[in-house]
Amino acid sequence: MKPLFTARRAFIAALAASALLGCSTPAQRDAAPPPIVFVHGNGDSAALWLTTLWRFESNGWPRERLVALDHPLPLARDDDTKEQPGRSSSTEHAQWLAQQVDAVLARTGTRQVVLVGNSRGGNAIRNYIQNHGGAAKVSHAVLGGTPNHGVWAVPNFRPNNEFNGAGPFLKGLNAPKGPNGDEVTPGLKWLTLRSNGLDKFAQPDGEWIGAKGTATNVSAEGPALKGALNVVLPGRDHREVSYHPDAFVHTYEFITGRAPATRHIVPEASAQLSGLVSGTGPAGITNQPLAGAKLEVYVVDAATGLRKGAAVYRQDVGADGRWGPYAADPKAHLEFVLGAPGYDTLHLYRSPFARSSSVVNLRAERLPAADRKAAAVVSFTRPRGYFGVPRDELRFDGLEPPPGVPAGVPGVASSRRVLLEGAGRAVTAEFNGERLVGRAWPAAEGRLTVLELQH
Repeated sequence: MKPLFTARRAFIAALAASALLGCSTPAQRDAAPPPIVFVHGNGDSAALWLTTLWRFESNGWPRERLVALDHPLPLARDDDTKEQPGRSSSTEHAQWLAQQVDAVLARTGTRQVVLVGNSRGGNAIRNYIQNHGGAAKVSHAVLGGTPNHGVWAVPNFRPNNEFNGAGPFLKGLNAPKGPNGDEVTPGLKWLTLRSNGLDKFAQPDGEWIGAKGTATNVSAEGPALKGALNVVLPGRDHREVSYHPDAFVHTYEFITGRAPATRHIVPEASAQLSGLVSGTGPAGITNQPLAGAKLEVYVVDAATGLRKGAAVYRQDVGADGRWGPYAADPKAHLEFVLGAPGYDTLHLYRSPFARSSSVVNLRAERLPAADRKAAAVVSFTRPRGYFGVPRDELRFDGLEPPPGVPAGVPGVASSRRVLLEGAGRAVTAEFNGERLVGRAWPAAEGRLTVLELQH
């Protein structure tokens, strides 16, 4: 079987190289593909681009030309015009992106980059290109699930919020441009990717913004822009329109002019893993380095979640918040154990990492005081998409659907089980063929368990 697998991998790599060369003119075929800079959404991190990066690499894109960013303060302000500790304004976001793009151009010696953003990341991309000098530095812009006409468009409801389509920020971005009155900045190519009705932030009713029964004045077409190539991904949710294989295929084809050789992830013989360790700030989630954290990594049994021996990796995290590299077996199921002063001990279970990655980010967590009386607290999370009922096949600790996951528009990415007994036992989570098994660590010891999906 091994020679056959090796031959298949070589064949896919050859197809990928052919695809990259085929998208250029003969004079350009010796040139490397353009750098792609990936910009995450509100409250997210570079880690969400993990499988997208792998798919580009599996099609021959050089790893050093794929850059996923971590905004230090990824949450938008409640009022874009007012300072808010731990949050960033639309202007700060765009200015920060401008600095990152300049750094990539300087490092690669190229004239332009491709920008790919999810949700709020698309706001920053549009703002940077239109108002902060980015038009000449970007060849292609891809916006997945970006609320280009707002999550709501109501003048008297949080009027200065970045996501209000009737507010000054989005009205300014959408002002007509060029001879055709386009909403996009001319001079580069634009692609929007949207759902056909399953995007929680492109809904006519305000349920997902805490205003059920109130009209948002936004429809499923909200992410589309006049002047862009607007593509619908049927059945995909707010995050999947950026992180799903379908989104990768359209993004790749838009950039290169042809379909990728494969939409699958081609495994590597060894996976070098590293990432950022972060915590929380005044407003909640941040991507700021968490110095003083301690990390251990264990290989676990896929069927039971039990450790197969001592820790295979240990590190005291320094001031830069970076951990790694750790050379992982791409077939091994892993348990990451993360602790830091002021935080509880996180036991994070992950499926095998098929390829190397520098965006295996870890975020320390705290148990609510009430949960310390429980036997164990276990969460099941899906960072690159939401749980859809009945769209998806999912089960958590024998429960179908998992607790807290409603039917209808997918809008919940995590399910939580507070166990009154059974600390130490195995807990299983399943989602569309991916299966995770972890152990329910005792809450009384300040420990919590997370089962995190790869796909």
